[in-house]
Amino acid sequence: MTTMNIVQAVNLALREEMERDDKVLVLGEDVGKNGGVFRATEGLFQLYGEDRVIDTPLSELGIVGTSIGLALGGMKPVAEIQFDGFIYGGFDQIVSHMSRIRNRTRGRFNCHLVIRVPYGGGIKALEHHSETPEVYFAHVPGIKVVIPSTPYDAKGLLTAAIRDPDPVIFFEPKRIYRAIKEDVPETDYTVPIGKANVRKEGNDVTLIAWGSMVRTCMDAAEKMKGEADCEVIDVRTISPLDTETLLASAKKTGRVVIVHEAPRSFGVGAEISARISEREILSLEAPIVRVTGYDVVTPYSKLEDYYIPDSFRVVRAIKQVMSF
Repeated sequence: MTTMNIVQAVNLALREEMERDDKVLVLGEDVGKNGGVFRATEGLFQLYGEDRVIDTPLSELGIVGTSIGLALGGMKPVAEIQFDGFIYGGFDQIVSHMSRIRNRTRGRFNCHLVIRVPYGGGIKALEHHSETPEVYFAHVPGIKVVIPSTPYDAKGLLTAAIRDPDPVIFFEPKRIYRAIKEDVPETDYTVPIGKANVRKEGNDVTLIAWGSMVRTCMDAAEKMKGEADCEVIDVRTISPLDTETLLASAKKTGRVVIVHEAPRSFGVGAEISARISEREILSLEAPIVRVTGYDVVTPYSKLEDYYIPDSFRVVRAIKQVMSF
């Protein structure tokens, strides 16, 4: 066991998988000699050389398109999109080709590809550097969408993603890249894609979140000690969604608060709310409440803290469902 943060856990997963399988390679802007903007690929170039750690031109369309070709040729590329808002440049290749290879070939081929994306706000960055675009990709059949919230899960989920024969978009919440440290095994393990994690058990209200918002919910649950016994669920995988774990918790507590950083309208929170309402409406003691970002472009640094949900907004939502 070694104590590490999410960046270090991601780096370890990449290093171990590249050592285990020489078909795994890394490509993206500045991932080589520079080690990536957030240093997630630091040291890999020195270990594996320019044939397996490839600095690309500044073209997300090219990065994704090249990765698809490599995957179809038998390689296992891990492509980095430098910032979340840059992924839109590769959207056509992701939606029109990456997601459809298995269906298009009726199962004869698959697209063994991971796209890593530093994700979300909270670092006072520029426009296109603080996006939360998970819903775009969760809507597309053929893509798995994964968002870890801890170093342990970051390593285990990324390892599982690299070994998965189908395409995975792996969003890494940059706000907590270095904010959380925990013991991470330096031995081989995976965290299953498609399985949520009950981070804290409780009986009064269910808090559902992913990425950096899991930490926000844990803080809110701590603030509500003595007033409400909160259960906190880390979704971990947006698609496929572990509906059964969410339904079981909603049935147990009867009250649900869903928290996400992305804009409110048409978000993943709305889908989760719909699934719970459709199947467990008679178990609910109060309407489901969503605590989210607003339906605006992620603001610049002076207003960013007003946009991103904090524990006080979550506490207010908990009190709302408890008092219904």
